[in-house]
Amino acid sequence: MSLALQADYYIGIMSGTSLDGIDAVLINFNATPALQQTLFVPYDSDLRKQLLALHQASDDELNRTAILANRLSQLFANTVKRLLSKCNLAPKNIIAIGCHGQTIRHCPEKCYTIQLVNAALLAELTTITIIADFRSRDIAAGGQGAPLVPAFHQAMFQQTNTNRVIVNIGGIANLTILAPDNNLIGFDCGPGNLLMDAWCLRHTNKNYDKDGAWAASGQVIPALLQKLVSFHFFPLAPPKSTGREMFSMQWLEGYLQGNEKPEDVQATLAQLTTKSIAQAIISYCPHAEEVYICGGGAHNQTLITQLSKTLTGKKVALTDQLNVDADWVEAFAFAWLAKQTILGIPVNLATVTGAQGNRILGAIYLN
Repeated sequence: MSLALQADYYIGIMSGTSLDGIDAVLINFNATPALQQTLFVPYDSDLRKQLLALHQASDDELNRTAILANRLSQLFANTVKRLLSKCNLAPKNIIAIGCHGQTIRHCPEKCYTIQLVNAALLAELTTITIIADFRSRDIAAGGQGAPLVPAFHQAMFQQTNTNRVIVNIGGIANLTILAPDNNLIGFDCGPGNLLMDAWCLRHTNKNYDKDGAWAASGQVIPALLQKLVSFHFFPLAPPKSTGREMFSMQWLEGYLQGNEKPEDVQATLAQLTTKSIAQAIISYCPHAEEVYICGGGAHNQTLITQLSKTLTGKKVALTDQLNVDADWVEAFAFAWLAKQTILGIPVNLATVTGAQGNRILGAIYLN
């Protein structure tokens, strides 16, 4: 595939909480932003295992963290080279790469967040300007550092006459409320895929529950669901964000009796994701007319069906209907965020993250 060289090209690289791999996109920001090319590179089992291990305190953490950051940066660089090859473009044709990095700790209550990438090495390997470390400036200003995509959702998806909600179901689920009055709200609402994926891997040796079929084969355990939804995070008012530090397998195990059928627990976890998303929408955008889903959870038919049934009277569909494929919204967002960094435009939205003010995000590694 060969693309015109007179263009405003950025690359977005996203590796999310699900730890499944790297989403990379080429975006042309000339006139209307357009998705030009995509590439997904899965993590191998060893890399995923090592990344998961870094979510918990352990021996030799600093050394292992630095080595993994370099390993990831090599993988990011190879991904970029493959993406450019698909488009018949050279590094000189790309203005910048927005690289989210791989989150291994997210602790805004302790004033830090860690996304693994050696951005200096990535700049050397790609010979392209790198924008990374998007979250730290917001946290330094008293914010949650997440979610960062609501400004992008607003720029791409808002309509002046429609109450619309964008829901990203990745490892964690987050939503953006796009109201005609421009009163933008966005926050993490709870676990998306991460608990379901971890439970599925433990009991079926598969990385995820394809189409939600295993969950659909089980029965929701009402008492367990009630305990899970009573957890203190869910009723908290935004701004709020979360991650594996809070919603871990250890967290889930604390609520289990030990005699539950695995498929019933999976069904309950699917309902937990559904219920937490739906309750957040009902609480903060009761008049929503349209709900659009993106992220890996968009492929979980059980989740989508449950959300459609729960959100009675609201249109539930994928962002594909808004001309952005549900699989690539977040990577697209980080290309867009990189462009805003280059232009010097604040995009953290203090009303979303709780920061003391709007800030220009990202550290720039020039080439």
